[in-house]
Parts: sequence; C-alpha cells; structure tokens
Amino acid sequence: MRIKNSFKKILCAGLAAVAAMSMTLNSYAAEPYKSYIYDFWGDPIPSQNAYRIDKAVTGFDMGLSRLSDPEDPLFISEKASARLANSKDMYFDPELKQFWIADTDNNRILRLDEDLKLVGAYTGASDGKNFAAPSGIYVKRSVLDGKLYIYIADYENSRVVKASVESEKELQLVMEYTRPETDLYTVETFNPSKVVADKAENVYAVCTSVNQGAVQFTKSGKFQGYFGANRVEVTAAVIAQKLWRKFASNEQISGMQRNVPVEYANFDIDDGGFIYTVTEAANATTDAVKKLNPAGYNIWNNSTGDTYIFGDMASEYDATANQTYSTRLTDICISDNGLINVLDFSTGRVFQYDRNAELLCIFGTKNSTNDQRGSFSNPNAVEAYNNNIYVLDGSKNDITIYSETTFGSLMHEAIELYDQGRYSEAKPIWENVLARDGGYPMAYMGLGKAALNEGEYQKALDYFETAYAQRSYDRAFKYARNEFIEKNFNIIVTVIAVLVVWLIVLSKLHKRNIYIIKGKLGKLIPKKKEGR
Repeated sequence: MRIKNSFKKILCAGLAAVAAMSMTLNSYAAEPYKSYIYDFWGDPIPSQNAYRIDKAVTGFDMGLSRLSDPEDPLFISEKASARLANSKDMYFDPELKQFWIADTDNNRILRLDEDLKLVGAYTGASDGKNFAAPSGIYVKRSVLDGKLYIYIADYENSRVVKASVESEKELQLVMEYTRPETDLYTVETFNPSKVVADKAENVYAVCTSVNQGAVQFTKSGKFQGYFGANRVEVTAAVIAQKLWRKFASNEQISGMQRNVPVEYANFDIDDGGFIYTVTEAANATTDAVKKLNPAGYNIWNNSTGDTYIFGDMASEYDATANQTYSTRLTDICISDNGLINVLDFSTGRVFQYDRNAELLCIFGTKNSTNDQRGSFSNPNAVEAYNNNIYVLDGSKNDITIYSETTFGSLMHEAIELYDQGRYSEAKPIWENVLARDGGYPMAYMGLGKAALNEGEYQKALDYFETAYAQRSYDRAFKYARNEFIEKNFNIIVTVIAVLVVWLIVLSKLHKRNIYIIKGKLGKLIPKKKEGR
C-alpha cells in the first residue's frame, strides 16, 4: 500500500513537472521571433530577448466606438469607424504623455493618452477643409508663445497644416504650406508624407517624388530650399555609367538612366535639434540612416558611406514565402534616453542603437497572416515611451507594445552609464549582463572600458581582444606598455647603463690591442706578442 502511495506521489510530481515545462514552453512560444545580434565579423549570433510582447491594442481597445456615439463628447458621426484604417504615422508627445495617430484612410487624427485610450479626434482644422489621407504628424509646444501646435502632412490635399490645438475636437488653422512657386522646386506635385518642425518652428516635409532632401519652410511659410539630400548609391553600374559618359555622344547620354539620390521615408528630431532620417529603398546602404545638424550636414558622414551600418547586414531568404527580404527602413524614433529605434518594413524588426550608433538589440518579426500575436504585416511607425516600444501596423490596424525584459533593463542601465563615461559604475551591471548572455559584444566593451579606467590594463586587453575592438586594444596596450616602463624604470636604466659601460670598456681594451674578443661567451684573452 505504501509502495502504491509512493508511486502515486511520484506520478503526480512528474505530471506537475511536465505541466510546468509546458507552461514554460508556451511562454517562450508566445514570442514569434528569435533574438539575435551581429558579431565583429558581421555574422548573426543568438542573443537574449531585450523586449517581450506585452499586448496589441486595437481600435476597439482604444475606445474608437465613442466617435460614433451621439451622446459622447467626441462624437464625429454615426458612420465613424471604430477601427484604424491603414494608419501611416504615430507620434508621442513626451510633455503631455500622449500619442497622436495619423489614421490615414479614415481621414482623421486621433489623440490617445499614455494608456492608448482615446481623448481627442480631429477631422479638419478651422478652415472647414477635411483632412484627406493624412500621412504624417508632429506635435510640439512652441518655445515662442507656449501654445501647442500640430503639424499634419495632409497628403491628398497637397499641403502641410500647422494648427493650434484648442480642445479635444478643435484645431485652429495657423499656416498652410503648399507647393513652392519657384523654379527651384521642379516637381509638379506636392504630396507631403511626413513632417517635423524645429525649435525655431521651421517646417521640414518629406514629399513623394522629391529626392533632393526634405522640403524646408520658415515659420512664416517661405520656401527655404532642400534639407540634407541623400547621396547617390555607389554601385558597379553607377561607376560604369560614369565612365561611359566620358565617351558617349549626347544622344547616348540622353538615353541613359539617371542616377539620382533616393528620397527619405521618414525622420525624427531630438531635443538637441538633430534630425534623423531613414531611407526605405531596398539594399540602400549609403545614407540609410543619417543624423543631420541644423546646417543639413550628416555628422555620421564619411568618404565611403559604409562605416555606420543599419538594419540587417545581409538579405534574408524566407523559405515559406519563397522570397528574399532586404532591409527597408521605414521609420525612426529617438527615445528620451537617446536610444535610436529603427523600424524595418521588410522584416518587421526593430533595430535599437545607442547614441553612438552601436547596435544593442533586435526584436520583432513580419508575418503574412494576421493571427500571430506580435508579428506585423505592414509596420508603419515606431515610438518609445517609459521603456516600452510601440509599433503601429497599417494592415493589422493595431499597436503592439513591447516591454523590457530583465536582460533588456540591465543592458539599458549599463549602456546609459557607459555613454556617460561612468565605466566603473557600469561594471557590475555588465557582469550581470554577461551572466545572462555570455556572447553579448557590448558587455566586453563595457568591462574593457571599466578595466582601463581602473588601471587594470591586462584585463582591458583581454576584454578588448574578445570584443575585437582594435582601437581600444591599441589604447590599452599603450597604457600597459607605459605602466611596465614606469614600474621597471630603474631596472631598465641600470641594465642599459651596465651594458653601455661594458661595451665602452671592451672597445677601449680592444683598441689598445691588449685583449681580443673570442668565443660565444665573449671571453677575453691576452693578445700574443709578436715573435712568439
């Protein structure tokens, strides 16, 4: 009887363990992607998840049904859709802690609180003209008059709207930016898709078919020219055509395909006034991501254009869809802590970098079906708030929220200290990161910097060697060499002095023909006298 009872206990314990394992497996299976990062050689290596899928928020969850309720203060019309429809852009206002969405096919702007609950909706400004396919949005409180302004890329109305936010339903039109009437603007159309404004309230618009850069206006609406044009992608075909033009006739040149820069896909602006741009063209590596100063110069610029690499380093083949995906960066977001989040339209991945464009983590995925939680069909926009990442999908018509994992929290804490130069403070955190992911490259860099800062040069050399950080290794080697010389200076000087004196003595004895040097050990023997 006791044996049977013992067997039952063991069986129950085993079943409980299996159930626990199943729950664990299910929790891991909930993440529809495998996290990875790139090593020094540009090869993908497995990495811990820095973010996990928290939830997906639909229009119903946001409370968009209020827009069709006649008794609700936000009522628009009884036909107002309770779903998002091909929403193209999203912006987070850090001051109000609110999200703004360009709900493109519904021809409206939505205003949500930090929990993604509806608090405002706008279908037009005070001029009485309804928005038509609004595709870009930017919100900013003016440092000049303190008012809250909204900038809307009103695509099909061929204008950028600047309006003051008067209430949860009312926008007061301030300025309308339309096609510049100048010979400098050579495109027949003016279809703005994205918009930002700087502290001086200059307006920058990304326009379809305009590849000279962003169209720039002053606060008063005057066309200022183009801002920060991309360079032409240098390929073998471009080089060959450039050489051929030197020998071709005018007729042949006129028939050649023009090599022109690729237009922007989107941009963002940080607190320092730097504008970050992304280019969506497949296989674009030159100027895929740029950081432009107020003069329009890319501070990440270099002669070859390949020092800074963004997105996947190689094309990816999907056997299920029988398709090869290449990086197409469609949006960029700068977090309050300076982290750079870049969204890849092709793969649905978010690539996160630190202030120095060092890759930190990769997460997210794309799937053609709409039933997989946390995957995307048409990822259009990315935003960051309170350590979370938000991705807007224009096909699934929802917003997916990613929250930090323990690994991600530790990594971000260490990166913040690292970027501030507080290497020693970051040391124990980097050690914790390595305990969770022994192959994480930035951890070795961080520990190497800490060791260098603390004068442990041999440790620094080991860490930098593991991270393949050549410049940092050379610097550590220089310090290690100087330290060795300092510690052994007296011995080195003494040895050198003894050797010098010894050589001088030998030289003088040899010149006097008293002794000669013979033998491997330098044995001295008297020179024989003549005649003997």
